[in-house]
Amino acid sequence: MSKDISRINRRSVLRGAAVAAVATPALVGKALAQGEVTWRVQAHWPKASSSFTDSLGVIATKLEERTEGAFKLELLGAGEFAKGPDIYNVVRKGVVPMGTISPSYISDQAQAATFVYGIPGTLRQAWEMEHAMKNLGVEALVNEDLNPDGVHLMCEKVLPTEMVLSKKIESAADFKGLKIRSSGAMLDYLAAAGAAPQFVPGSELYQALSSGVIDGAHWGAAIGAQSMSLWEVCKFHYKPVLAQTTDAFILNLKAVEGLSEDMRRALLDTIENRFFLRSAEYQHKEAIALSEGVANDGVEVVNLPDDVLALLSDASASILETEAQKGERAAKAADVYRTLMKDMGYV
Repeated sequence: MSKDISRINRRSVLRGAAVAAVATPALVGKALAQGEVTWRVQAHWPKASSSFTDSLGVIATKLEERTEGAFKLELLGAGEFAKGPDIYNVVRKGVVPMGTISPSYISDQAQAATFVYGIPGTLRQAWEMEHAMKNLGVEALVNEDLNPDGVHLMCEKVLPTEMVLSKKIESAADFKGLKIRSSGAMLDYLAAAGAAPQFVPGSELYQALSSGVIDGAHWGAAIGAQSMSLWEVCKFHYKPVLAQTTDAFILNLKAVEGLSEDMRRALLDTIENRFFLRSAEYQHKEAIALSEGVANDGVEVVNLPDDVLALLSDASASILETEAQKGERAAKAADVYRTLMKDMGYV
């Protein structure tokens, strides 16, 4: 079988399951019990992260309910098999059939990956990112690169990215040289404003902050800071939102193709539906978490100084143009961003 034919068949499998799911009852039926399945899922989230339970844990529960116990997920915290960027390869090789990642980890595998991660300083509201990923086709552009490699990506939720720091910043001079945990295009974005960003895996983040190896981080926004106890050592929570971004599920395509039609339909439909529900839920919980941080943890909400924001604005335009040059699919993703930003009056 040629690679092109294989690619078409894989797309048909995924599309067929998604379309058929629309007309499928919530419970697939007792017939699924004839072929029980357990998948191990390697998360990039530590078990302490809220998304480990509220995102991945809920998916596991709903999938098991929908299949009347026939499809179970065994959830692995960051580092149990792999962590960070290494998760892509363990899923691609079939060591585990499923994982969660930040799309920033796969910028070398897919031209448009950074557009799924989120271009800092561009889209401002969660619904804009949801629309770009699902309705305007940015997620599909990433899968044009990943599917031939045996992997399929599905966005898990849209979430804001905001920084927490151990120091109060009042000018660009204060920001200069700060060691901030970051990833993907955000590394270039923060560096353009004078910081010294560096990647630190989630499983090592608290230790790096508490020991003073780094001065701050972004791990989502308020929910991430709260669930990872970052506010214990970083009392300054910075606005505005640096970017709307996503987390994502990645699936080994051979494992997906090996499922029965009902099992495959249950898995893909559960993930797709949960994306929209979780994204909305997350915005609500962000507001609650930040209020609790201020009231209970002594957190101070601070706006980035105007001179830092000016540097970041210049960096945003540069990053968008640089990412657009990565190839045809990256250029298409950039056009989606530009069109949406123009329609919203941002440019």
